[in-house]
Amino acid sequence: MYYESAFMNKTKKVKTGLSGYEWVMTTLSNPTACHDMFRMSRERFWRLHDVLVSSYGLNSSKRMSSIESLAMFLWIIGAPQSLRQAENRFERSIETVSRKFEQVLDSVFRLSADVIKPRDPHFRIVHPRLRNPRFSPHFDNCIGAIDGTHVPVVVPSSKVLQHVGRHGYSSQNVLAVCDFDMRFTFAVAGWPGSVHDMRVFNDAINKYGDKFPHPPQGKFYLVDSGYPNRPGYLAPYKGTKYHLPEFQQGPRPRGKKEVFNYLHSSLRNVIERSFGVLKMKWRMLLDLPSYPLNKQSKIILASMALHNFIRESNMRDQDFDMCDQDEEYMPMPTTAASQASGATNLLGDEDIDMNAFRDAIAKLCERVFVLTNIM
Repeated sequence: MYYESAFMNKTKKVKTGLSGYEWVMTTLSNPTACHDMFRMSRERFWRLHDVLVSSYGLNSSKRMSSIESLAMFLWIIGAPQSLRQAENRFERSIETVSRKFEQVLDSVFRLSADVIKPRDPHFRIVHPRLRNPRFSPHFDNCIGAIDGTHVPVVVPSSKVLQHVGRHGYSSQNVLAVCDFDMRFTFAVAGWPGSVHDMRVFNDAINKYGDKFPHPPQGKFYLVDSGYPNRPGYLAPYKGTKYHLPEFQQGPRPRGKKEVFNYLHSSLRNVIERSFGVLKMKWRMLLDLPSYPLNKQSKIILASMALHNFIRESNMRDQDFDMCDQDEEYMPMPTTAASQASGATNLLGDEDIDMNAFRDAIAKLCERVFVLTNIM
């Protein structure tokens, strides 16, 4: 009786004006609709499709082409749309939608291993943004920024407590490293939201030491106050105002510590803006569905891979363009994962030499800042 109810008396599919494939091809032919539905230009779509087919195992089946599968995947994670909505729009069974989503996810996840990494592992080139007189030469050896972000997730009731962080909802603490082109060069997902950044960071270095883009001698990343100031990782002064809105809404920076923190924050916001573009494009990251936890982690890393793929394509993208035109533009508020207070046991002692290095930079920053403001 149950079998007959489920499989013999299926409701007939609602026929729309266009089949799923026809809708995809029509959407691809319209530049605005293509970006709105698939979060990228038509040229990028075709290039991504060809790369996934040729190198990462994406293929067509008898009833569904790889083009339609990729478009459906991008539509689901970009809008976002549920599998039921995809079932209705593409006129496919829920089993087919789920299977094809999984197939494309696996392909893009494999792509992430090749695109989430530094362009130059030796960091030999000074980024053009650092050549600005405000930052040069004191930040010439900076190679990027490190931070964490929270991505809301759905977890089993038995795991809710460990996933609820200080923000009051279940999340994953995602650690990321990015360069000044807003590309992610390293990422780790899967940690519960209650875990401190430093624990995630230390585990990433120990577990993925061969893949982590360690700073060469003399180079450094920018980190926030949730990390210790130590060789290779330059943190701001604690107990001094730091975030850009504090400077934008109040008096201009005074003293070497405030000036240093202001310039440090102006550069380090590249990772906050990267997170903003990531979540603005792939809106499924604002509220992941109740997939298994490992699948939710794969979606996060796959979204980062798509983020990098779009950024590397040497074609304009309206979401990135707004950030390129205004260095202080924030695409959307991000949920920082850092928890500096109450975690001194995790931070450890700061390095004396690195503190002296920071003081030397701060003095130079103050001198340049005073001169440029006078002029």
